[in-house]
Amino acid sequence: MSFVAWVAVLGAVLLTLALTSSYLRWMPVTTSAVCLVLGVAIGPAGLGWLNLNLNNAAFWMEHLTEVAVLFSLFVCGLKLRLPLKHRKWRVAFGLAGPVMLLSIIGVSLLLHFAFGLSWGSSLLIGAILAPTDPVLASLVQVNDAKDDDPVRFGLSGEAGLNDGIAFPFVILGLLVLQQGEGDSLAWLDDWVLKRLLWAVPAGLVIGYCMGRGIGRLTLSMRIRNADSTLSPNDYLTFALIALAYVAAESVHGYGFLSVFAAGLGLRRAEVKSTAHSQPPAEHLVQAVVGHQNVEPDNAVHGDIENLEDSQVAAGIMIGDMLFFGGLVERAMEVFLVTLLGVVLVAHWDWRALLIALALFCVIRPLSVVLLPWGPLLNGRQRWLIGWFGIRGIGSFYYLFYALNHDLPTGVASLSTDLTLSVVALSILLHGISTQPMLARYEHFTSLSRQ
Repeated sequence: MSFVAWVAVLGAVLLTLALTSSYLRWMPVTTSAVCLVLGVAIGPAGLGWLNLNLNNAAFWMEHLTEVAVLFSLFVCGLKLRLPLKHRKWRVAFGLAGPVMLLSIIGVSLLLHFAFGLSWGSSLLIGAILAPTDPVLASLVQVNDAKDDDPVRFGLSGEAGLNDGIAFPFVILGLLVLQQGEGDSLAWLDDWVLKRLLWAVPAGLVIGYCMGRGIGRLTLSMRIRNADSTLSPNDYLTFALIALAYVAAESVHGYGFLSVFAAGLGLRRAEVKSTAHSQPPAEHLVQAVVGHQNVEPDNAVHGDIENLEDSQVAAGIMIGDMLFFGGLVERAMEVFLVTLLGVVLVAHWDWRALLIALALFCVIRPLSVVLLPWGPLLNGRQRWLIGWFGIRGIGSFYYLFYALNHDLPTGVASLSTDLTLSVVALSILLHGISTQPMLARYEHFTSLSRQ
């Protein structure tokens, strides 16, 4: 199909979502689920308007999904305002570390013993499906910087961290396939040192320092020059994402982790400059000069007048960056999930039903529930977090990354079919259950506070 046809179909999908948004908001279904169904409808199995050969599109799909994840990770980091020493970060670290590792092991064992796949193939697919998604899981993440609910905060931190932490295990799966499963494991030391012990902390430290340093420099320059409202914050978003990614990759660190940490660092610069103001300054500033379609009341105007120059500058900068990053994130979500619907029927694999059932209902929930959280999470919160292990665009990126690194034909085909099928099931199952379960959780939370 021509480029014009692709743009026309994308425009039609966006128009459909825009016209039906007032109806969809009252239905227990997410935008991603609607886009998936629309993709199937306009694909070869439906109207036949779109057709996509993933073998030919693997190169540009890798970079397209990479861009989508980068923007989502940056926005995710920017929303998390609690300091790293806060106890609620332990939930995110537990989910992104032990829980993700248990998910990789559980899926790998299932694929090896239930379906007879080699250890290399099982490990690769398990690692591809391991990370929860920062793009499609926006409904279960923090709503804004004021939101410190342990469920939302933990899921947000997990989505930001594990998209990078899963990378060494994807590479490990590729190495096992390439090196074989013999007795010689000389390459394993190199993987541990370079891909695990170096790349993970290097990405986090570089991104955090860049985000905090650039944030402080930008705010000080804008305050000094009285230039808070006209500065191009969308440029700053692009620049920080690009530079944090390149800086980490240039020293063989993980760019995903660097971009997420850059968002965290920039948020810490805002907290430092606004003297830990509560609520965050962007909530007051947005009500007057931002993107909220409401008439600010006199109280808000009074609060704005009481803000210092540093708070106004930080509020405008953070608010604009969240708005712009979220806009790009939603547009990429619509496009990529629609493409998944287009190719889904051709790549459907019935074995994904068993894998999804085991991962969503057994492996992930048990990994969360059995971890010793102590008073951090109550029983209801543990089961809720266990269910909301949403798979999505992050798995797409790792899939196309693997496809572009000389996978054997059979493994490539199997990895593609299982990944696309499991992600589609996640979009449907989690998309239908998200709003009712969150509404029930918030109801119980509000009752407990009374």
